Amino acid sequence: MEQLKPGIFYGQTNHTINLDDIILTGTEYTLDFVDWHYHENAYFTFILEGNVNEHSKQHTHSCSAGTLLFHNCEEPHYNTKSKGFTRGFHVELNRNWFNSLDIDISTLNGNLNISHPHIKLLFYNIFKETKINDGATLVTIQQLLIQGFTQMLNTDKTIERKNPLWVNKVKEILHDDYSQKLILENLSASLNIHPVHLSRDFVKYFNCTLGTYVRKVRIEKSLSFLYNRNLSLTDIAFSCGFFDQSHFLRCFKQANGITPSAYRKILCRN
Repeated sequence: MEQLKPGIFYGQTNHTINLDDIILTGTEYTLDFVDWHYHENAYFTFILEGNVNEHSKQHTHSCSAGTLLFHNCEEPHYNTKSKGFTRGFHVELNRNWFNSLDIDISTLNGNLNISHPHIKLLFYNIFKETKINDGATLVTIQQLLIQGFTQMLNTDKTIERKNPLWVNKVKEILHDDYSQKLILENLSASLNIHPVHLSRDFVKYFNCTLGTYVRKVRIEKSLSFLYNRNLSLTDIAFSCGFFDQSHFLRCFKQANGITPSAYRKILCRN
């Protein structure tokens, strides 16, 4: 089985940025099949456009735009891809980075599909920083990565506590029905729990309020639509459950610091 060295990924590498112990690589997936392999360093894969499947010993992840995977170091996997343009970027971290910050990722085993919208938004902003690439890029990416790992490790500890059944069910509902109007009583009824119980305990398992989580899911979904130039911002706003375009613009800028139009230009830049 082949071991890939730092900064090396299958496919066409469009750009590489080295920031001390962090390597950021933009890749176009050009191969229909990549055999079993593993990487020397731990890294994230974030799919920006298209579709690819990642297979490990435990899971198969069908990855479309917006999918975020974390691979611990030396975890074997292989890839398959259907026809069509697919690209993504990788954030690769060597052991020195984790050691210098006292971040223990030993509990993050396997290839993880990260669904939390807050973490995904962090990685869209990391990608944005790769396009800016100025004197503040390193410290900004460092901060975003630390936030991401803090959230991941907190989620991992929460899973260890054996979540009640409603936690996974509400996550599925909020990610599948993100465009629908959220009514607390209806959501509670579908989960068979009291609305007060849901409101009170949601923060304990998701580290934010229900409303904040829903807004982050909608913003994160909108980012995966921005590549499609045939969709207007109004189309995207309604598709993602916002009241109108102005509501979408306000929430988007609050989450990402810039407007959807400005972000679209960054995401579509090669």
